[in-house]
Amino acid sequence: MKNRIAIIGCGNIGVSLLHGLMQDTQTDASKITVTRRNIEELDYLKEYGVNVITDNKKAVNDSDFVIIAVKPYNIVGILEEIREMLNPGKHILVSVTAGVSLKDIQDQIKVKIPVFRAMPNISASVGKSVSCLSHGEAAKDDIEYVKNIFNTMGTTMIIDEELMQSATILGACGVAYVLRFIRAMIQGGIQIGFDAKTASEIVNQTVKGAAELLIQRQVHPESEIDKVTTPKGCTIVGLNEMEHNGFSSSLIKGIVASYEKIEK
Repeated sequence: MKNRIAIIGCGNIGVSLLHGLMQDTQTDASKITVTRRNIEELDYLKEYGVNVITDNKKAVNDSDFVIIAVKPYNIVGILEEIREMLNPGKHILVSVTAGVSLKDIQDQIKVKIPVFRAMPNISASVGKSVSCLSHGEAAKDDIEYVKNIFNTMGTTMIIDEELMQSATILGACGVAYVLRFIRAMIQGGIQIGFDAKTASEIVNQTVKGAAELLIQRQVHPESEIDKVTTPKGCTIVGLNEMEHNGFSSSLIKGIVASYEKIEK
């Protein structure tokens, strides 16, 4: 069982993955090693038993499951640094670096090991990420193992690699879009009379409840909208006003703009 985990380049997304892993009661923190250039920012993790080091080679050598969580402009150097430590039959490599293909990774490491791309989001830190995975020709057992790792941080799905850029926009950038929507709702709540704390509590639970409705009932959003838009009611008036001001259109345009940026 590959249960020793290394997270190379433990920045924001790496820390989110780590926190998600540590929420799983079956995860042994002492078997997790994390690295980062500014290592002092991770010192607080030592009290949980996590191994915090700067040596990427040692982290890989002491692990079986390697997560690369560095910026795109750093990944080539990191892969060149660690490739001599990667062993067939021992290691599984997962990259959460956006825009770097499986082929590019394989070409850099020059070692025949299972390689995956993953696109989780920062909600992994609270066990609520959606993680999209793609792979080349990984064995069934390796696929299930990687899925199980990411399932500890939320939900996981396998997608074609050609959709990984889209997954980045919808699943990872999407958190920011939703948070901006929530912030706007809170601001509106304050304007109509609530204090900020109460408005936040109402909005956060409302958004959580709306998402849970769709998850549990497996229905289209419009079917649930129909249930609260009574004729001449306040809901439809508000929705129409938002649409007249480009609510849906601006969101779609933002998603497409982000996608066009990442495709360049």
